[in-house]
Amino acid sequence: MTLTLATTAQQAGYLLVNELFGPTFQGEGPSAGQRAAFLRLADCNLACAWCDSRHSWDWRRHDQAAETRRVTVETVAAQLLALGTDLVVITGGEPLLQAEAVTDLATLLRAAGRCIEVETNGTIPPPSQLTDLIERYNVSPKLRNAGLGSRPIDAAALTAFVTSGKAVFKFVACGADDAAQIAALQDAYGLHPVWVMPQATSPEEVVSGMRQLADTALEHSWNLTSRLHILLWGDQRGR
Repeated sequence: MTLTLATTAQQAGYLLVNELFGPTFQGEGPSAGQRAAFLRLADCNLACAWCDSRHSWDWRRHDQAAETRRVTVETVAAQLLALGTDLVVITGGEPLLQAEAVTDLATLLRAAGRCIEVETNGTIPPPSQLTDLIERYNVSPKLRNAGLGSRPIDAAALTAFVTSGKAVFKFVACGADDAAQIAALQDAYGLHPVWVMPQATSPEEVVSGMRQLADTALEHSWNLTSRLHILLWGDQRGR
């Protein structure tokens, strides 16, 4: 993993971009189905075993020079606005590694009337200025199924997201056995609302995973989300 590039980009008023695409649909969570433009930023502070966007951070398997662009905040804003969607989703990688530049970008997007979601793994506390500008954080704490050894849970960061009043908590579940971990985190930190979704990269896996999780989600009063983009286009980049 490489964190220095993201830090350098942030300090220089640039964003380290992996890809920018749309219009498409938000595929997961409370705004699933809404037309959206996506900005995927490069670099991550985790290395989840099942990550479906390794091209944004895994420089052992992917060519960093080919997968990253250093772009000014103003240029990124113009490109996103040109896509003509009301919703802009900033994802990664881990966007909050570039929190200062993301805040500058959100300022421009908000001034143009856009609704902004930031997708994050929940290990970096959200800056208050960014919180004021966005619609929500889609926070995805990692369970043991991510293959990271001890769970990478940052208590202070999760507490800050809860306190922000702008976070929803989305867990990737590989089966009903993950429910106990999710419930424990929910109880420990007061996470609400909770969404669960299957770890799936094909339409068939999405459907079978949702069926496996459905009764568990109902039992715990959790929301269940599909991966709409996978149902529509499979594991295709830029959709």
